[in-house]
Amino acid sequence: QSQRRGGPRADMVPEIAAAVGFVSSLLRTRGCVSERQLQVFSGALREALAEHYKHHWFPEKPFKGSGYRCIRINHKMDPIISKAASQIGLSLPQLYQLLPSELTLWVDPYEVSYRIGEDGSICVLYEATATKPVSSYGMLTCKNQMMLGRTSPSKNYIMTVSS
Repeated sequence: QSQRRGGPRADMVPEIAAAVGFVSSLLRTRGCVSERQLQVFSGALREALAEHYKHHWFPEKPFKGSGYRCIRINHKMDPIISKAASQIGLSLPQLYQLLPSELTLWVDPYEVSYRIGEDGSICVLYEATATKPVSSYGMLTCKNQMMLGRTSPSKNYIMTVSS
């Protein structure tokens, strides 16, 4: 892909590769999809995401457009995933069996992370450092608040209160 002169890298290759690899690995673990089908699915998903994100990728403001780039399964299949899956003949009912019923995948410049379930921990799949300081901490989404200052996947803590 293209690079902008003098600015941070404009391509989305590593981020999209991390997202595609993650979704493909979820399909692979169930053993119902052949390696050839996974290759076709991965290629279709990679192309679909690159096209979908083309005008919504802002390396200088990584969280701008985050909602648009979010891949979501919430008892309703993300249309980008279902479109790629249709390329290998997977139906919606098959996809629902193969993938978690609740999955959120954030694909942002310099970071790809996911959460399984509404209350699950957020885990980082891919992380890179921006070439110049990122001033995105002013815009705190729920995810940013949880991820702020964290370099490893989140941990669950239990707080006990004694009376």
